[in-house]
Amino acid sequence: MVKVSYNQKPYRRIFMETYGAQVYASPTEHTNYGRSVLAEHPESPGSLGIAISKAVEVAATSNGAKKYSLGSVLNHVLLHQTVIGEEALKQMDMANEYPDVVISCIGGGSNFSGIAYPFLRENLKNGKRTRLLAVEPTAAPSLTKGVYTFDYGDSAKMAPIVKMHTLGHDFVPPAIHAGGLRYHGMAPSLCALYDAGYIEAVAVQQNATFEAALQFAKAEGIIPAPESAHAIRAAIDEALDAKAKAEKRVILFNLSGHGHFDLAAYEAYLSGTLEDYDYPAEAVKEAMAKLPEVNLPA
Repeated sequence: MVKVSYNQKPYRRIFMETYGAQVYASPTEHTNYGRSVLAEHPESPGSLGIAISKAVEVAATSNGAKKYSLGSVLNHVLLHQTVIGEEALKQMDMANEYPDVVISCIGGGSNFSGIAYPFLRENLKNGKRTRLLAVEPTAAPSLTKGVYTFDYGDSAKMAPIVKMHTLGHDFVPPAIHAGGLRYHGMAPSLCALYDAGYIEAVAVQQNATFEAALQFAKAEGIIPAPESAHAIRAAIDEALDAKAKAEKRVILFNLSGHGHFDLAAYEAYLSGTLEDYDYPAEAVKEAMAKLPEVNLPA
């Protein structure tokens, strides 16, 4: 478990331990790569890129006894998740409506693609004109600030090299509370679609996100996960924009999880200690010097 999430979300760890899991704060001394990270950065808060490297190392050195399955980023995972969008199409049909905009938070890509890709199909094959809006944190802005190029999928350079919007494979994010959105890159197919203009992206701040989360909780009785609250923020902004323009706008967003294990984040917001953070463009530019060299066929 990424160390910053290990500390921020103790109840997730306790939940897993209740069912017999052993949970360690990554990076740890339990892998060669973890030890190398700690030797250079003893207080490293960890990252999803580091955690992936450690997981790949454990699987690769287990003589087949352990397997590793990536939960996002890879294209086949995105396609598996499209059952969400297929169900949403049916639900919209039952409601006799069709969305003008589909919104979801985005970290590695499976959450957004899961709901958006079936609507993208309808745009491409059946002439629909639904906007597809991905929402990411300003602290980990892979699409809105990342460079579209070839990069490693993990910090130790063990995962495949793919073309994606990236902040650099050694990206260590600030300690924002939306742990699932703190990845340095994005799924290749999604990045290609973004680069071609088929989808849109926006980055939002932590405090504005939690403001929207509280508004949603009071209206709907559901405490959303910090990740999902990014989509709520954008959905509210879309509704306000439509209201200001006196437009009817059907807005579909993906509420991807509850926030019952994330109440420490809500406590930080309510106490006024939650900080906004914009990842600097200079850091992205510096990271590009460490990209892999890829020789493409002529």
